[in-house]
Amino acid sequence: MSGNRMGRLLRLQRMEATEAEVYRRLARVQADPMNKSILEGISLEEERHESEIAKMTGQAVKPNYWKVWRQVLLARIFGFTFAIRMMEGAEKDAAAEYRELGLHDIADEEDAHEENMIGMLDEERLRYSGSIVLGMSDALVELTGALAGLTFALRDLKLVALAGLVTGIAAAFSMGASEFLSSRAEKKDESAIKAAIFTWLSYLITVFLLVSPYLLISPDSADFQGLGPHIQALIGTLSIGLIIVALFNYYVSVVEGVSFKSRFAEMAGILAVVTLISYGIGIALRGFLGVEV
Repeated sequence: MSGNRMGRLLRLQRMEATEAEVYRRLARVQADPMNKSILEGISLEEERHESEIAKMTGQAVKPNYWKVWRQVLLARIFGFTFAIRMMEGAEKDAAAEYRELGLHDIADEEDAHEENMIGMLDEERLRYSGSIVLGMSDALVELTGALAGLTFALRDLKLVALAGLVTGIAAAFSMGASEFLSSRAEKKDESAIKAAIFTWLSYLITVFLLVSPYLLISPDSADFQGLGPHIQALIGTLSIGLIIVALFNYYVSVVEGVSFKSRFAEMAGILAVVTLISYGIGIALRGFLGVEV
């Protein structure tokens, strides 16, 4: 066996050992019997792949415990579906490499367990992803637009923060109640109360993040490159909004296997359009009503 082929096989062997350990550890902490069974099944499959490669290499390998620890930590924070999809995505070329090495059976099984077995996993938090999207996206669009309009209408950081918080907190409770009533009316399988809580919480967290620049920047701070404190706060809010959009859409793109770029561009575009419209409305109303602050 050539040195190049041996090196590739050893790398794949260690990858299989690492993934088997990840699936084994994730299975141990699963309360749901179905999820536990699926994860144990994938772990056994990965172990079998590692054993088959070991027969060819004649060597024993250990898992990459750093990767194991990292994936288990990601699973605890973001859910096991995200951690698994991310791990499989990083090794998406493994099946092609197996075929190059003539290991077609392992390649077919790698494709099958990702598409079929992982697709059977049922994680509660993902059942409420629609509620989270609803709360977060509404807060981003509505409050970013409101803050833009208020910024140019009032030009006072504390007043804008006060108005933004009052508006946002009230809207969060309104959105939560609407989601509760909607879930009850549609007789969804998931709990209407949980759906309402996810919507309310995601809206409320987004509100506080978006308003935070108006609370952190001092009204007496010096202009930065000709931009007053209120403009600096608005830029901070827009930056936070884009970061939220990017992070959440990355998460969704991983767990649902959809394009990150298209989802991010769509939501960022909506955010920009609403902000510009609100900016114009704020200036127009300030002049029309003769507000001087």
